[in-house]
This record gives sequence, C-alpha cells and structure tokens, in this order.
Amino acid sequence: MEWNRKPEWNGMLERNVSLFQYNEFMKEVLARYKYRGDYVLAKALASFMQTAIPKADLFVPIPLSPERLYERGFNQSKALLTEVGLPCHDLLTRTHTEKQSKKTRRERMTGAQVFRLPETDLSGQKILLIDDIYTTGTTVRHAATLLKKAGAREVSSFTIARG
Repeated sequence: MEWNRKPEWNGMLERNVSLFQYNEFMKEVLARYKYRGDYVLAKALASFMQTAIPKADLFVPIPLSPERLYERGFNQSKALLTEVGLPCHDLLTRTHTEKQSKKTRRERMTGAQVFRLPETDLSGQKILLIDDIYTTGTTVRHAATLLKKAGAREVSSFTIARG
C-alpha cells in the first residue's frame, strides 16, 4: 500500500472494512443519501451494517464542518450509527474545506489536517471510525492520527463503500 511506505502514516489505521464497491449504483445511492437528504436510506444501509460492523470500544463518526452540516441537515456517518443502534462518540471536529469530491487524488492525499481533537485520554481504546466512502483513505488516516496520538491502542475504519 502506498500509505505504508510513508513513515508518518504507517500504523495509524489498522484496517478499513467496506460493505460495497463504489460503483455507479452506489454512487447514486450515496448521492441521494448525502446530498439530497434521503435519510430513509440510513435505515436500509444500517440493515447491511448490523452483522458486518467490527467490534470496538468507541464508535466515532467522521464529522462534517458546521457549514456542511447546515447544507445537508444531518451527518450521514452519525445517522448510520444511530440507525444501527450503536453509541456515537463525537470526539472530532472538522474545519471547513473544499469538498473532497472536488479534489484530485493527489490533492486529497497531500492535504493538511482538517480535524481537531480536544485534549482527551484514549489510552488503550479500540476505536472504529465510521464514514460513507473510502476513496484514498486520507480522511480516515487524518482522523486516526489524532486518535492514536491521544493514546488509542487501535484505530480502524468502517465505510459503506470503497472506491
């Protein structure tokens, strides 16, 4: 993996588990869910997550910036956790940046840290990040870096689709 060749990223993210391949069908499903506010899709996607989601001490949704949250009306990652019935730990906050979907692969992989984590002791915790799409892995690795620095034993991610 390209990530493991870079010392600053090596070991930050244990693994990513995705339910589906990010194909044309999933692209449409997730666009309806995220951008057109079709919240009922969270219930449908949660039914697939029930048996596939790995065990963890803390389930952390990837946050949206306040601006994105206002645009969408809900955080799609947090909604998935709610519909699965798992506790949601809002540890991270996000600064507002250009949408990831508008950036090239290279821009995504070399972008600056977009998350903040208040002083927190996560010693020994096994954390699972929840997001909708894993494309380059930058988003979850940025989040994982902060969580590991706060003492997390292990950080993995779970996404609906992988592109």
